[in-house]
This record gives sequence, structure tokens and C-alpha cells, in this order.
Amino acid sequence: MAGGPVDEIARRSAEVMLAADTASRALGISLDEVGPGTAEVSMTVRPDMTNGWELCHGGLIATLADSAFAVACNSYGEVTVAAGFDITFLEPARVGDRLRARAVERVRRGRSGLYDVTVRRAADDEVIAEFRGRSRSLGRPVPGL
Repeated sequence: MAGGPVDEIARRSAEVMLAADTASRALGISLDEVGPGTAEVSMTVRPDMTNGWELCHGGLIATLADSAFAVACNSYGEVTVAAGFDITFLEPARVGDRLRARAVERVRRGRSGLYDVTVRRAADDEVIAEFRGRSRSLGRPVPGL
């Protein structure tokens, strides 16, 4: 049921985590959607985000995907961290591109989870990167929940 207690926990968990996430804030990453096991975040590529070839630095694309992953895996109200991730870059992003990263939970068992994140360019819906994250719950509630 949309808007139910699990959606509220997901929303509140994202608010608490992102309020203290100075890295995501510095990159201009915004939360677009959150639900149990899912999240979408976005950012616009700025000139200071480019590498020597005037393309968005891969590490910053990974950070965007990692932020979506973090919101999704923390959406159950338990403090959860990354155990690792892999990313594959498929297309470049350039200054002015709005990038969207959508995270989807694939499996969650005990304290471990597996999430896929697709990063797309908003203007043409082109897939920029695919990210797979592995999470581990620390077994404690998100503060304030």
C-alpha cells in the first residue's frame, strides 16, 4: 500500500541519512524517490566534475550510484553500509547532463543485501552505467526512528 508504514520508514530513513551526507550534498545529489528497497537520486554534471577529457569523472558517476544504493539499502530503518560494489561504464556523461540513478533491491537475506543501480542520462534515457552493490546491516536502527 503506497503511503503506508513501510513507505514512511523508507522516507524517514532517507531523510536522516541524507541530512548528514555532506558528500552527496556537495555534488548536488537530490532524492527523487524512495520506497522499501528502492530509490532514485539525480545530479547535474558541473564543470568541476569533469576529467581531463571533459567527461564526467567515473568516480563521481559511481558516487551517484552509491548514493542511490545507500538510500535503498537503508530504507528498512536499519543502519546499513556497503560491503562492496562493481560498476561498468557504458556511455560518457558531459557538463550539463542530468543523471538519474535508480536502485532496486535484488535480494535481502539476514544482514546482507544485493542491489542493482542503473544510471541514465535524463535527456535521452541512455544508460550511462550499471552498478551492483552488496550491503551489510549493522543491526541497529537508523537514529531517530
